Amino acid sequence: MIRIGTAFWSICFILLWPIGQVHAQEDQTAGDTNSQNSSSEQADPEFQRWLQSFIDEARAAGISDAIINQTLVNVTPIQRVVDNDRNQAEFVETYQMYLDRRVTDWRIQTGRERLAQHHDTLEQVAAEYGVPARIIVAIWGIETNYGNFTGGEDVIQALVTLAYDPRRADFFRNELMQALRILQEGHITHADMKGSWAGAMGQSQFMPSSFRQYAVDFNDDGRRDIWTTEADVFASIANYLREAGWQPGIRWGREVRLPGDYEARQTQWQQPADVSYGCSRLRVHSIQQPVTDWQADGFRRVDGSNLPQSDIRGSIVRPDDDTGPTFLTYDNFRAILSYNCANNYALAVAHLADSY
Repeated sequence: MIRIGTAFWSICFILLWPIGQVHAQEDQTAGDTNSQNSSSEQADPEFQRWLQSFIDEARAAGISDAIINQTLVNVTPIQRVVDNDRNQAEFVETYQMYLDRRVTDWRIQTGRERLAQHHDTLEQVAAEYGVPARIIVAIWGIETNYGNFTGGEDVIQALVTLAYDPRRADFFRNELMQALRILQEGHITHADMKGSWAGAMGQSQFMPSSFRQYAVDFNDDGRRDIWTTEADVFASIANYLREAGWQPGIRWGREVRLPGDYEARQTQWQQPADVSYGCSRLRVHSIQQPVTDWQADGFRRVDGSNLPQSDIRGSIVRPDDDTGPTFLTYDNFRAILSYNCANNYALAVAHLADSY
């Protein structure tokens, strides 16, 4: 979780490498290739200069020689990480396609089972942070299939690769430094610090900077363990959402029906052109106004009945622009967006939570 927008990441989606037998075969092949690449990368004077510069920076920032020797001395870039970063799919899923692929019968049923299995812990977390258990579990389910699919890349090596690559070097250089601090603080070992090719870690898929800001040691064992301790995973997700502005007792939003003259009047609900946000997808939302004003403007529940009499402020979201459904979304939808800056992602989390 990136915040996204501010931490978990402004990158819309962090892709995880598949695991299992097929990936094991890929890893074996990659291992042969990487062993060939290692000597060439180690001999690359440009990379070695960059690496030495970063090591000097890390040492000056207080990273111990023990951590530096464990993680950086013989590190080499991973070509497939660069390839993934530069060749993300151009295919754009519609809202319904995205929903069908993620809000599946398996995810719904498994989510219900996890809610029952971890009921007591989830209720404790929900009481402390004000975030409903079903929202926490839905994010857990969408991000990593309830902890079953967290990525298998060496996070340090992946971040070294992306920090050296010029495309987003500053962003990933900071994330690499934060990852080293996590190791130095003893929350995880280097061998166990696995994640996505982009450096997102654990069952909550936090980038290192998000981990250091939002991860929680909920079971009080001295470690913030988002890899193997579900209590820490749940509390970390909830803490992230609370800090992103989650409001207890308020829903995320609802599907609505547009007024008949919407197309002719839609400019009256558009945001000013000079408004800027950390999450770029907020630019395509309408202005925010109270639910009672949306009712007065002719918007209705999807069944045609009146909207609630409420002064809660909401904005209109149309994930497929002029086609597909329309949603009236509240600030809690924006909190989910901060986890991953994509309207379809936030809608998938919301619908999955509503399906439990």
